[in-house]
Amino acid sequence: MFKNIKRIIVGFFVLALSLGTLGSTNHVQAEGETYEIGVAIYQYNDNFMTLFRNELEVYFKELSEADGNTYNLEFQDGKNDQATQTEQLNNFIAQGKDLLIANLVDPTGADQIILSAQSADIPVVLINREPDVATLELWPGKTTYVGVDARQSGVYQGEIIAELDNSGDINGDGVVNYLMIMGDAGNVDAEQRTQFSIETLNETIETESLGEHQRGNWDQAKGQEIAANALSQYGEDLEVIFSNNDGMALGAVQAINGAGRVVNEDIYIVGVDALPEVVELLEQDQFTGTVLNDHFNQSHTAAEVAIMLLTGEEVAPYFWHDYIKVMAPEDAELTRLDYRMETIEEYQTRLQEAYGE
Repeated sequence: MFKNIKRIIVGFFVLALSLGTLGSTNHVQAEGETYEIGVAIYQYNDNFMTLFRNELEVYFKELSEADGNTYNLEFQDGKNDQATQTEQLNNFIAQGKDLLIANLVDPTGADQIILSAQSADIPVVLINREPDVATLELWPGKTTYVGVDARQSGVYQGEIIAELDNSGDINGDGVVNYLMIMGDAGNVDAEQRTQFSIETLNETIETESLGEHQRGNWDQAKGQEIAANALSQYGEDLEVIFSNNDGMALGAVQAINGAGRVVNEDIYIVGVDALPEVVELLEQDQFTGTVLNDHFNQSHTAAEVAIMLLTGEEVAPYFWHDYIKVMAPEDAELTRLDYRMETIEEYQTRLQEAYGE
């Protein structure tokens, strides 16, 4: 089922204001309501989440101009520490916020936050890091996840390498020797991007990991350190670097350049996010490919779903957008796209059919 909520919201409020009939139903009045929204970000030092929160703030201002309401967003930096973020979220609840938007440090610990929010009748929109199904079953209709399926991003990374003329096998020995730079431990995006990128490439050619997968914790400097060490240890045997995000991949590019190797000639590199810096490198043929983690559509949908909840609606447990494979700058152009709603049952059926999970 597809919707364009913005058009509906704008049309509704324009009509209501013109007729002067918008009363107190669903807590909305002609002169506009003021809503207090707490936004918890897992950490500010993250390129993708910086783009996301900036766009979220801009879009809420646009919606405010369209519907006459005021949306006061209070952002908090969780500093990648769940205890810190839990305290921030509990403070939001104690303050009586009208709604929470949460990019959790550890989605597996979301249950108590949801239950506390439910006790205070504060709906929750979870973003970016997918929670367990059981979490979304705690408070149906008032808790939702807006995001993308990390499995798809891993599949696209694997396809980018598999679709090269040599499938990533630079030395022609029939095996792709790769380095995997992962996000933080226990993160579902990191685990799924890692698993599905390699599984997908293995459908085309044999692969071999050079050493253990390395944890870069989404950090560019750490990505540079990991790649530099691998290049020093394995030299020309290293043919492909998979990075769970573009930030770490940018660090790896620095290491590749420092080692005197040339991207797309004697080593390939793929990331996720389609950050502007990476798109520029693609245009210069200094990056192999990335996958757009669409902050634009995800932030807009999060805002629109938040307004549904603020006006008393019950919502689906999942609102999905797709990743986009990016091989050239034009692939990363941002445009508003429809989301896809899914019930828990539909989600579980899809995973079983597509991945056997």
